[in-house]
Amino acid sequence: MAEVESIHESVSPESTVKPYRFGAVVLFAAIHLACVGVFFLPFHWKYVWLAVALYLVRMFGVTAGYHRYFSHRSFRLNRPMQFALAFLAETSSQKGVLWWAAHHRFHHRTSDTERDIHSPEQDGFWWAHVGWVISNDYDEYDPRLIQDFSKFPEIRWVDRYFWVPPLLLASALLAFGGLPGLLWGFAVSTVMLAHGTFAINSLAHVWGTRRFDTPDHSRNNFLLALVTLGEGWHNNHHKYMYACRQGLRWWEIDITYYLLRGLQAIGIVREIRGVRLPSESHSKP
Repeated sequence: MAEVESIHESVSPESTVKPYRFGAVVLFAAIHLACVGVFFLPFHWKYVWLAVALYLVRMFGVTAGYHRYFSHRSFRLNRPMQFALAFLAETSSQKGVLWWAAHHRFHHRTSDTERDIHSPEQDGFWWAHVGWVISNDYDEYDPRLIQDFSKFPEIRWVDRYFWVPPLLLASALLAFGGLPGLLWGFAVSTVMLAHGTFAINSLAHVWGTRRFDTPDHSRNNFLLALVTLGEGWHNNHHKYMYACRQGLRWWEIDITYYLLRGLQAIGIVREIRGVRLPSESHSKP
């Protein structure tokens, strides 16, 4: 526990008073307000499908990239594909891959305790959902938590300049789709993506069922699993955090895992880490 507390102190500057920076709040509010603009444009279903498509593609970047690869190393990639996945993940506008993964690893060490950085049990729904992201408290991360990936200069670069991938995506949408392409393809899909991702932190620890008696309050939720391409099987994940597959039963839909298995079949993904299930007598329904 002393080691964990030392790490937490390094990422949470509780002893240092700093002026608050409103950049994250302004950007978060601005992209929500931008979504209102779609009501002042001619409606076409193609823009809706554009938003849905970019939501799904970038959600895969979040779930496969930020989470299962960079946070938990649940499969392997070569360096070019590693960079490509990092770039795709960062088009979600959820900061750098090293920042994301380092904080997520710390969350697993301290889940739902007083040291957890986004526990709804400790700090309420709003803080767990988005407050911790747009605050200044966790702008930095402890590099000791992510040394396995910070050794790659291209990953350090894309983490430092995390605004480049979303800016390039937004620019391409504006160039090829005009204002409707920008508002639907970037603003609307990014807001949906943010709240879909954040719901795992805020809702998947209070809403759902528990198969495994883990020390935290993680829960499985079918609806959240659909929205997040499989991340809603959160209690399963907290039991087997190293496993690539989070939907452990046949009926637990895990689209991220299915896509990764497909990429494994064509040689892009290697060494997917599995999980050995306990007998039913050792688990809860």
